[in-house]
Amino acid sequence: MKTLKAFSALLNYPGQDLMAAIPEIRSVLAEEGVVDPESLEPLLRMLEETDVYDAQERYVMLFDRTRSLSLHLFEHVHGESRDRGQAMVDLKSVYEAAGFVIEGTELPDFVPLFLEYCSLLPTQEARAVLADPAHVMTVLGERLRKRESPYAVVFEALVALAATKPAPEVFEVIVPETEQDPADLAALDAAWEEEEVRFGPGAGADCGVDNLAAKLRQAKRPAPGLGAATVRRPKTRFTYASPRD
Repeated sequence: MKTLKAFSALLNYPGQDLMAAIPEIRSVLAEEGVVDPESLEPLLRMLEETDVYDAQERYVMLFDRTRSLSLHLFEHVHGESRDRGQAMVDLKSVYEAAGFVIEGTELPDFVPLFLEYCSLLPTQEARAVLADPAHVMTVLGERLRKRESPYAVVFEALVALAATKPAPEVFEVIVPETEQDPADLAALDAAWEEEEVRFGPGAGADCGVDNLAAKLRQAKRPAPGLGAATVRRPKTRFTYASPRD
């Protein structure tokens, strides 16, 4: 589904290449007709008409410096718990079982990467896979709508495309939103401060790489709702080296 490829591009860090591709994205949306192209116009016009550096700053303030708007799916479900690591492993295994190999620095649950994977699946399969994180997409759309962001419509369209709508109870697992000014650098440093890492005797049973690896091996559950693909496809390599790195 080319529309999902277009959404993947729109949710990536904006650059000159994306802005130059806006006419092609319009064409794809109109050609497939699976979403209302007019609903995307505010975002498309914003990307066309805004200075690239202003667009990049806006993107960073929204998605990189506002934790409740993170574009990493498992951030909203597992937070900083160890379950997040196993969920990453499981999702990467889903990609690999389907013949898709990630090359680059982005994590498997990065929304643009996830959408690129979905875009290469048959339409009905893609819609079924989209249904699994639909609760996260719903919440992201609502949070962006509250901020009057034109990016909200992308998540609303993704929820509409999903094969099934999320049950009310699944929203209970979403990490609550904490209001925080992304311009408050001191507050951000405090929120993202990592716990002390201790080594040597007395470091504690929960510390160290070996223990983390053991914990990951113990966790056998699959990523929620995502099972390994049964049909292998030719390998497609995704290269996601963020321009921000």
